[in-house]
Amino acid sequence: MTDWRLYWYAVCQQVARVLFVTFFGVRAHHRERLPAAGGVLVVSNHQSYLDPVLVAVGMQRPFHPMARESLFRFLPFALLIRSLYAFPVRRSAADLAAIREAMRRLKGGAVVLMFPEGTRTRDGSIARLHGGPITIAARAGVPVVPAVIDGAFEAWPRGRLLLRPHPIRVAFGPQISAEEAAAGDPDVLIDVLWRRMRDLQAELRRLPRGIV
Repeated sequence: MTDWRLYWYAVCQQVARVLFVTFFGVRAHHRERLPAAGGVLVVSNHQSYLDPVLVAVGMQRPFHPMARESLFRFLPFALLIRSLYAFPVRRSAADLAAIREAMRRLKGGAVVLMFPEGTRTRDGSIARLHGGPITIAARAGVPVVPAVIDGAFEAWPRGRLLLRPHPIRVAFGPQISAEEAAAGDPDVLIDVLWRRMRDLQAELRRLPRGIV
């Protein structure tokens, strides 16, 4: 039986595309770097509250975001994000239940999204990564694909109540394969992942943005 959430996700994704392309000129780059099938761990920088929606706009496949636990405290919002495949993670400590859930979904062929900076950026840059994405990918037997969002910080920075128009770009970087994740040193590979994300952000910032 087909999961009804696939249809619901597709409707929400299409509405988001229309709105975000219209008001923020959102463009996606290097979509071909995301595997078309099978489990994938997507690791993104975190610029604003818009980020999960921006990744959805830039990605063809549905994804399952790891979202901070506090977002699930308000029942109507919790029901909404759960209907879009989100599941909670505690940021204050290693959340073994969330890690197991991520691995279960990855082994089942899902795309799981995580933000290993741990919190939203304060200046638009990409902070050092943590949270064990390499270990999760290695144990689940899936590749890690970096994603970079740029422009969302300018559109909705910390401390600002209202959004402002600003061009936004989403791009996907070269993956770390499941084999590389399993055989390599997690500390070395997390640094490789971070550098690829910084390089990708620099690439996006060289592109002409135009006017929204």
